[in-house]
Amino acid sequence: MFTAADFCRELAARGCDFYAGVPDTVIEFFCNHIQAHPPAGGRVLAANEGGAVGLAAGYWLASGRIPLVYLQNSGIGNAVNPLLSLADPEVFAIPMLLLIGWRGRPGVPDEPQHLKQGRVTQALLDSLEIPWRLLDPDPERTGAILDAAFARLREAPGPYALIAPKGCFAPVPALPAGRAGAGPTREEAIGTIIAAFDSRAAFVASTGMGPRELYEIREALGQGHERDFLNAGAMGHASMIAAGAALARPDRPLVCLDGDGALLMHLGASAVIPSLPLPNFVHVLLNNGVHDSVGGQPNLFARLDAVGLARGFGYRTAARAAGLAELGEILAGLPRGGGPHFVEAALVRGFRKDLGRPKIPFAEAARQFQSFLAKA
Repeated sequence: MFTAADFCRELAARGCDFYAGVPDTVIEFFCNHIQAHPPAGGRVLAANEGGAVGLAAGYWLASGRIPLVYLQNSGIGNAVNPLLSLADPEVFAIPMLLLIGWRGRPGVPDEPQHLKQGRVTQALLDSLEIPWRLLDPDPERTGAILDAAFARLREAPGPYALIAPKGCFAPVPALPAGRAGAGPTREEAIGTIIAAFDSRAAFVASTGMGPRELYEIREALGQGHERDFLNAGAMGHASMIAAGAALARPDRPLVCLDGDGALLMHLGASAVIPSLPLPNFVHVLLNNGVHDSVGGQPNLFARLDAVGLARGFGYRTAARAAGLAELGEILAGLPRGGGPHFVEAALVRGFRKDLGRPKIPFAEAARQFQSFLAKA
């Protein structure tokens, strides 16, 4: 393996001094390094991967220097449109280097939501006609790999991908806590939230550690899991999943447990929700201001006025809770039938290191949730 610092020096030596992207577990040490040591041209943590491609394109247009876009392979889907209709050699021919973390690599154990994505990653890039190369963990080969990549980028401008398998980058120190001061953890907040609703309420939990925490809370309480849809994949779409379910069952309380990074990724969904007839919909933002599950890189919700945004979008009510008691009081005071409602829970960063994983197969869990919603 090589260090992120060495990799960045190799990029700088080839004129690449601007990075934009969305953090990933496989390239976590690279993401943490550039958070602490941004390149000369700047580093932007984008809301989604498509936006990162747009940023990179704009930087090249203004500077002529080849940018880097970093992402997890699951984020390729978000980037397809600008990769094909903007950067592609047959359109604007904008050169950019893609650093793609390879989750779900065949033969490497991973979570179910990553296995299909990992299996088709190389074929997907082939179908997009994006040339790619596997990033070799051997530091002696890094220079030659980058030489070949930049030569291709200059000879045939367009996207070029480096696929990074697990173990490429040497560990770096963890980032400091994203939010100062005392406050509840996400797991404590989830426990308070589910206790505030009766047994008819259904929950959709967004990507990251939240679904795992919800699962373990149910286990500790001796409760079943049929009330919960744990959206382990499809980052940023939990609120739309929840809204679709709430449209079909407007009589049932439907609670979306959303994450800050996930909500940012497709923020437009929050403008759609208040336009829908969702009287019993409660959108909870679990906000610790960082991408918690991939290294703790701070995101924009560390400083945004989430409640102000929700009010502007048109949620019927919007409130912020700074502690568990306040969170419980806000939820208890929501007018039943008067939604959709928005509640922000201000949290500290972090999660238990012994946090387990759901043991129910995903397809089975989806059908259990479907059966629960079908009940009167």
